[in-house]
Amino acid sequence: MSDGLDVIVLDDDPGIGEILSELIESFYTWGEVYCFSELNKAISFCLNRDIGVAIFVVDVFLGSLSGFSFLDAIDEKYPTAHEDAIIISGNANVDVVNMCLASNVNYLLEKPVKPYALELAVRAITAKYLDFAKKLINDPGFAENVARL
Repeated sequence: MSDGLDVIVLDDDPGIGEILSELIESFYTWGEVYCFSELNKAISFCLNRDIGVAIFVVDVFLGSLSGFSFLDAIDEKYPTAHEDAIIISGNANVDVVNMCLASNVNYLLEKPVKPYALELAVRAITAKYLDFAKKLINDPGFAENVARL
């Protein structure tokens, strides 16, 4: 396992998941990229990790379930899973947008995914954690307050 901020890709189509993973690996240097096509394997992997922070790239429809079901299943271990998720949809519509809004998911990309859109979304989530880490390093008072939480 990586000590960095990993990216977990979940798409029920293994080919699409692999393409998304390879695309992310081409620019992502802050952690590992893991790819899953089976919901239960992805849930098990996430719940058995030591850390509870990652970036999630998730297909909105995973067979009979949704990507939101995945995020809900790991929510206790990953309290920011919804905020740190990028939902991918082959058919983005008002219902999908409303599901994102209701679930506190701020990134929705439509298939075929444009590489630059995926990179910007991943980097935006990464930046949140990098900025937080810099603040911890540069502000000892802030770090002490965080340590008390």
